Amino acid sequence: MSEKPKSGAPQLAELATLTPARVALGRSGASVPTREVLRFGMAHAQARDAVHAPFDADDVAGQLAALGLEVIQVNSAAGSREAYLRRPDLGRSLSPGSREALTARYGDFDLAIIVADGLSSTAVHRNAVPLVAALLPLLARQGLRLTPLVVGRQARVALGDEIGAAFGARAVAMLIGERPGLSSPDSLGAYLTFAPRAGLTDANRNCISNIRQEGLAHGHAAFKLSWLIAEAFRRSLTGTGLKDESDLAIEASATRESAASDAASFPGAVANTEPPRTSDAFTGEGDR
Repeated sequence: MSEKPKSGAPQLAELATLTPARVALGRSGASVPTREVLRFGMAHAQARDAVHAPFDADDVAGQLAALGLEVIQVNSAAGSREAYLRRPDLGRSLSPGSREALTARYGDFDLAIIVADGLSSTAVHRNAVPLVAALLPLLARQGLRLTPLVVGRQARVALGDEIGAAFGARAVAMLIGERPGLSSPDSLGAYLTFAPRAGLTDANRNCISNIRQEGLAHGHAAFKLSWLIAEAFRRSLTGTGLKDESDLAIEASATRESAASDAASFPGAVANTEPPRTSDAFTGEGDR
C-alpha cells in the first residue's frame, strides 16, 4: 500500500524556513496569532521608515569618492520629500540648477552611473557603495568611458534619462532605492537604459531588483549589470528586446573551469577555451 501524502501543515512549516514570505502563520481561533500581528505591524513600520528616512547624500558621495570617482550631486525638481511623494512627475526631472551643471559637462561618454534615494534611502545607504565597488572592475575590462558618478536626491527612475542625455552618455545605469516591501525595506534596484532621453518608459529599460544582503548579492548583481551593459552596447538596445541571460554565462564559465581542471588531470587532453556565446539563442522578441 502506498504511503498517505503528508498533511499540508508540515509542508508549509518547512516552506516557512526557506522564505521570508508570510506563509504557515498559524491561527488563533478565527484570526492569526498575536505574534504574527505584531510582526506585520513591525514590517509595515520599517517600510514606512524606509520611505521617509533622510537621505545622507553627502555621506554616500564621500564613500563613492573614496573609490576614486569624481562625484556630482544633483536634485530633482521635487523640492521636498512631501512634494516628491505627491508629485512623481517632479522626481523625473532635474532642477534647473542641476540640469545646467550637468549640461556643462557634456562630452563623449559611454555610461552614466547614478545613485539615487528613490523610495528607500535605507537601501542606498546599505547597498549602493558595495555594488558600485563590485561593478567598477567589471566595467574597466570593457574599457567604457564613464561620466562623473551622480548622486541624486528626490529621484525617480526616469531622472536617469535626463541625466544621461545631459551628459551625452550612450547609456545610463540608475541605482535607486526600491519601493519597500513588507519583508524587504532595504532593496536596491538597478535600471539600465540605452540611448537615454526624456519620455522613455519602463519598456525601454532592463531592471535588476532585490539587491541586498538577504536577496541578490552585490557581486552577483554587479556581474548581471555588467553583462547587460555589454549586451546593450553590442545590440544598441535595452528593454523588452534584451533578455538577461547572464546566468548562462556563469554556467559556461563553470563548465570551462571544470574542463580546464580535467585537462590538467589528463595531460593528453585539450580543453575547449572558446569564449561562451551567451545570447545566440535569443531571437530578439520581448521577454518581459
